[in-house]
Amino acid sequence: MTAPQADLSGWSVAPFSGGGCTYDVYRKGAGPGVLLIPEIPGIHPCVLGLGNHLVGSGFTVAMPSLFGQPGKPSTLGYALATLTRACVTREFAAFAIDKQRPVSLFLRALARDLNASTPGKGVGVIGQCFTGGFALAAAVDDSVLAPVVSQPTIPVALGSRRRRNPGVTEWELTTVANRCADEGLCVIGLRFSEDRMSPADRFVTLKERLGDAFEVIQIDSGAGNVGGFGKMAHSVLTDEVREVDGQPAYEARKRVVEFLTQRLG
Repeated sequence: MTAPQADLSGWSVAPFSGGGCTYDVYRKGAGPGVLLIPEIPGIHPCVLGLGNHLVGSGFTVAMPSLFGQPGKPSTLGYALATLTRACVTREFAAFAIDKQRPVSLFLRALARDLNASTPGKGVGVIGQCFTGGFALAAAVDDSVLAPVVSQPTIPVALGSRRRRNPGVTEWELTTVANRCADEGLCVIGLRFSEDRMSPADRFVTLKERLGDAFEVIQIDSGAGNVGGFGKMAHSVLTDEVREVDGQPAYEARKRVVEFLTQRLG
């Protein structure tokens, strides 16, 4: 059994500009809005599989194409090439600490636009891998009611300071923490226990700053784990999902959908 996959069938596409950036955005579905930010290398078939699952769960999904070729299958070479290009792009500032990432401004604008065009009290945002922390940065905006931070890898975890850093500016993190305290905002974070690209120290920092408002889903990927995950397991909501009850990544995806449903009404 493999991870759920899909193609671009049924998705509309149009450019969207905000925060000084312009990217194509793919949209599909009806219901409350969910901004699904793709992982490296882009909108690949497993990301589309997750998007279709969210659409089937009753959401309108918007996916910005920030890098890669939409619909192209992921391979190691394709992923490495995309990662190399993304790391040196100023919009992402992959190595920076406490620096405003221009793409965050774009994502906040897109979240507001999605909220204005969909029912419900606000929108959800799912960031994954290279874009994991962007979900937290988007939650600075009041339109975001359900941020999901999955296996965040920025800033690249070179040195203890970067391993602890959540990938947002101090102002952004303080704003989100204040929203958690004052408005009841909640955040979900997901990672595999042995994932060195998305270090555990990053979630320790978020737990210290957000407290009980930060729900951690850490899936065991150590030797002999019940899910049969390899030590390189990384993509919680896409590549590692097998649609079998009890499979830990599948159960994590269920929890994310439940969270979005509860928070977005």
